[in-house]
Amino acid sequence: MGAKLTHFPISDSPKRMGRPPLNVKATVVRLPASVPDRIDALVGKQKRAKFIRDAVLRELELREREAGLIASEDEAASTKPADAATKD
Repeated sequence: MGAKLTHFPISDSPKRMGRPPLNVKATVVRLPASVPDRIDALVGKQKRAKFIRDAVLRELELREREAGLIASEDEAASTKPADAATKD
């Protein structure tokens, strides 16, 4: 009888714990003392990291576009197939 109480079927699916990884790397950035306060005044302290991430990604895209590393939105739209351009 003891064996029946301790025998539980084991699932084939792997256990998942917590949220999935965000694929981010922690990076220290030194800012002038007033900048974090200005960001917090706009978006709140809890959203400071997202604000900085978004700003950096926008600036990277802009500079990559200027350097010709990626196509501009106008160029990308002109290279889309005709049926894809009409769906936008």
